[in-house]
Amino acid sequence: MNDPTQAAPRALLADDERLMREQLRARLAEVWPELQIVAEARNGLEAVQMADEQRPDIVFLDIRMPGLSGVDAARQIAQLPPREGGDEEWLPEIVFITAYDQYAVEAFEQGVADYVLKPAERERLQLTVERIRKRLAARQGGAEAADGEAGPPLQQLLHQLAARINPGGAPRYLEWIQATVGQAIQMIPVDEVLFFISDEKYTRVQTAQVEALIRKPIKELVDELDPRLFWQIHRSTLVAVKAIAGVTRDFRGRQIVAVKGHAEKLEVSRSYTGLFKGM
Repeated sequence: MNDPTQAAPRALLADDERLMREQLRARLAEVWPELQIVAEARNGLEAVQMADEQRPDIVFLDIRMPGLSGVDAARQIAQLPPREGGDEEWLPEIVFITAYDQYAVEAFEQGVADYVLKPAERERLQLTVERIRKRLAARQGGAEAADGEAGPPLQQLLHQLAARINPGGAPRYLEWIQATVGQAIQMIPVDEVLFFISDEKYTRVQTAQVEALIRKPIKELVDELDPRLFWQIHRSTLVAVKAIAGVTRDFRGRQIVAVKGHAEKLEVSRSYTGLFKGM
């Protein structure tokens, strides 16, 4: 039963076919009447821009759009910087619209994102809506998503989808980081890095022995590092999976990652707590 005190969820629709947008809007009105469609985009670039402007709770993205695919748009949306005034935790639920069932069966059932097959059918859309409602309710309650085991990080799913859509363009991930250590430039093997933390100008590269600085932001590193080896746990933090010693909660209930070989504790923002379900 819906809580009347909660604000109605807000959504963005992105599809280059007007009829498909109209059909999805009509179906959503049937299965989720309180959902507000705050914007409609005709391509991936518009979707990123509108998501930045509107900060919706849910983004429906057609996988194949001209200029910027839905997958690439999702990657950019997931890395949009926080606004002044404190929306650090904003990260919308992603729902992909696809006519290609082969993308859906394996990738989306993991629970990190969801999918709607074209044309949107009421029964399948109802299932998607129920999943999203649960995840939104869990977020508002400060808990992790309730259904299933924790899936892979969002960026890992998006990399997998990008590889499926363009199978000939397998990504080459960074193997070395060229960083500043004191007054010198040093080449740091990526497999020695424990974590990356960004501020406004620099990103700190931390190994067990070395602390270095680079001018590359986290949103670029997310696309350049193997998502199976590095997980994003905060808009400003990437941690090596093999360096995670454990996860605890502080007195405010926030998840805190302990790092092998280093004393620093890394905070997990609420948008990424599903990585460590059950903690």
